[in-house]
Amino acid sequence: MTVILKNANFIDWQNLSFSNTNLRVEEGTSGSLTFFDNFREIPVSLKDEIIDCKGKLVTKSFAIAHHHAYSALARGMPAPEKTPANFLEILKYIWWNLDKALHKDMIEASALATAMASAKAGSTFVIDHHASPNYIKGSLDVIAHAFEKVGVSHLLCYEITDRNGMKKAQEGLEETEYYLSKNQGLVGLHASFTVGDDSLEKAAELMRNKASGIHIHVAEDKIDQEQCMQNHGKRVVERLNDFGVLDSSKTILAHCLHVNENERKLIRNSKAFVVQNTESNLNNNVGYFNGNAMGNRIMLGTDGMHSDMLRTSKAAYFVGQENDNIDFTSAYGRFRKTHNYLNINSYTGDGENNLVVLDYDSPTEINENNFLGHFIFGLTSNHVQHVISDGKLIVKDKIIQTVNEEELLKFTKEQANRLWKKL
Repeated sequence: MTVILKNANFIDWQNLSFSNTNLRVEEGTSGSLTFFDNFREIPVSLKDEIIDCKGKLVTKSFAIAHHHAYSALARGMPAPEKTPANFLEILKYIWWNLDKALHKDMIEASALATAMASAKAGSTFVIDHHASPNYIKGSLDVIAHAFEKVGVSHLLCYEITDRNGMKKAQEGLEETEYYLSKNQGLVGLHASFTVGDDSLEKAAELMRNKASGIHIHVAEDKIDQEQCMQNHGKRVVERLNDFGVLDSSKTILAHCLHVNENERKLIRNSKAFVVQNTESNLNNNVGYFNGNAMGNRIMLGTDGMHSDMLRTSKAAYFVGQENDNIDFTSAYGRFRKTHNYLNINSYTGDGENNLVVLDYDSPTEINENNFLGHFIFGLTSNHVQHVISDGKLIVKDKIIQTVNEEELLKFTKEQANRLWKKL
């Protein structure tokens, strides 16, 4: 089936030019996007879906550069046995406790919930960082199948770490190697302070053998730097650079809050990309992101807090007024940088036939000269009406089309309750 968008006010995501046009959206990862000035010129069949977009905005859909689908069932969960006093205790008493409790059905439920939330908020591509130390083998396939069921493209990795013992670290490496043998994906690492030299060397070698990149948390908290200096006599980015992690344009460095000038220079002169996760940083009270002197390869992620990229873009802008060199243009640039990352690394699933239709009822005029003001102060995920992923209509009138959302939410609630009992 081909989707045809009639009377569209189309916004080019790269140069922000506006045009009144009609679009024929072909299905598939390499499906084309064809523009017609005259609707009558479009070849139409009885199976085609025609959507009248009069008065609405049409542009490229969104992408999430760093997510944790496994945290989707955490909302409303019981309080930890001890109130965390610092970042390490947040990990120990909340997230490392939760990820150990996950089994297959919980992982599937988390991925389904994340995919549905992402799609309804306008994102058709998710880069995810997964952990489930008591269900490692096959975990990435579970997530992939759930995402694909909803219609959301993905780039997955499993979080390799030594914190659960070397046997689990090896299982993480094996799961990664197996998954990358048949899928696009990344080599995941938790963070420098839970990954020893042996695991880091094996992960870097796997990265090279699979022509992939490393997806790792970097200097999210000062403990990462303190442990690295104590155990390795160098800072985190310096350590990663010594192992060749920064040599790949597929490498993703998440957070990068507590980095010094030399580390910024290493990042700037490397091929690696950085992901900013403002709301998560605020929630964990670990500090503020500052993109100065790190180059222009900065993307935005949600870090499992939610799946709303318009929301996270606003947070990055507002919080950055005091702590970062960010304006309307650079906020939008970071919001869209994930597309560049996916494109230069030839990943599939983020072609031009990924679109979002926004029912944006602004009380003021919107055009290419003031769009960025609307992006920061007006547009929200509530305006997402239709979403097209790889040319397929996956959200229509705010309703998921590919799955029965009511049934799946019943399943996710069941799994959440089972998870909470284990906690």
